[in-house]
Amino acid sequence: KSQKSGGTFNVIPQFYKPLPGEEDVLQQKLREEARAQFLQRRSKLLLDNAELKELWVVLDTHTSGPPLGEEQMMDWDQFCVVRELVSPKCKEYFKHQVFAKLQQGDRLGRVSIMALFNYVMRKVWLHQTRIGLSLYDVTGQGFLRESDLENYILELIETLPQLDGLEKSFHSFYVCTAVRKFFFFLDPLRTGKIKIQDVLACSFLDDLLELRDQELPKELQEANWFSAPSALRVYGQYLNLDTDHNGMLSMEELGRYGTGTLTQVTVQRIFQECLTYDGEMDYKTYLDFVLAMENKSEPQSLQYLFRVLDTRHEGFLSVFSLNYFFRAIQEEMRKHGQDPVPFLDVKDEIFDMVAPADPLQITLTDLVASGQGDTVVSILTDLNGFWSYENREVLVVDSGEGAENTEL
Repeated sequence: KSQKSGGTFNVIPQFYKPLPGEEDVLQQKLREEARAQFLQRRSKLLLDNAELKELWVVLDTHTSGPPLGEEQMMDWDQFCVVRELVSPKCKEYFKHQVFAKLQQGDRLGRVSIMALFNYVMRKVWLHQTRIGLSLYDVTGQGFLRESDLENYILELIETLPQLDGLEKSFHSFYVCTAVRKFFFFLDPLRTGKIKIQDVLACSFLDDLLELRDQELPKELQEANWFSAPSALRVYGQYLNLDTDHNGMLSMEELGRYGTGTLTQVTVQRIFQECLTYDGEMDYKTYLDFVLAMENKSEPQSLQYLFRVLDTRHEGFLSVFSLNYFFRAIQEEMRKHGQDPVPFLDVKDEIFDMVAPADPLQITLTDLVASGQGDTVVSILTDLNGFWSYENREVLVVDSGEGAENTEL
């Protein structure tokens, strides 16, 4: 080898070392201990509460010029003075890039001391959370598996006052409900792992940690997927659908989801594309379905629903695919004593809405880019969704008249 590589093979240091195998217990323990020590050192470099309070006192005594509204401001000179006064831990937050980033158009070129302090606190929180999540990263490669995130959230429950009312027996279902949202949106390719960096970048952790607020308003709780009312609502719906009480959902049971107006063809395709057990759906698979249905406009949800619509796995929706699903809508209209709308009219409207790159087929990219993906899916899969679209002008007029009557 050394001859073939011109004699450099022996002097190039090894730059890649594979992870120790499961059988190599000693190497695994050594790696775990080294990572724990590294994370502990990183944690000590972060500002604690006392140091944050000291920073605020320094900022509050180094303002310049008149306040902007209620905001105390600081110019570049005072910013440099504070940089010399703060502890070494703080100095990384007092760079010229930070000062430029916090500019809000003040005519004197100043920055808000509150904005600066919030920036520092946010950075500290992100580093703390990154370290906290990394403790659950068994492989140490910056990813969390499903079991890793389950352990993190299970231990987090005790620190969230809004979840105090949950019974211990429900904790496993709560953890499953919470974890599914992370993996549905952050792992659309179903690799079984998500980047810690992606977890920090999305808003889900903020929503989860919002439950620390003991006085969180009811409407915010209901809108938060991670809240106790939301988790109980989703699980309660699952139990209500499970009429034979076997802990799983059949096609007939899932067909009653929501208003019960999903077409039979749609439900059949969902069962064909999703993981089932002896032809029935478990709670975890049901959660993916609910997340897709409740967030139809999101790219990840459209990807889920596109797989359902793409009956031939061609990577696009042809006129055949649209007709296949819309025939079921027409059949439901006949059952309800309504005259079916001609497919060609609906087909033309869908292609006009999406405006695909290829006039004969619609790709997932076309559907997402159009901003009309949720409407297209509703038209093809749900009688109520189609009816709402077909009568959209009447609904707008009715809502307008209702608002006028309210004002009167």
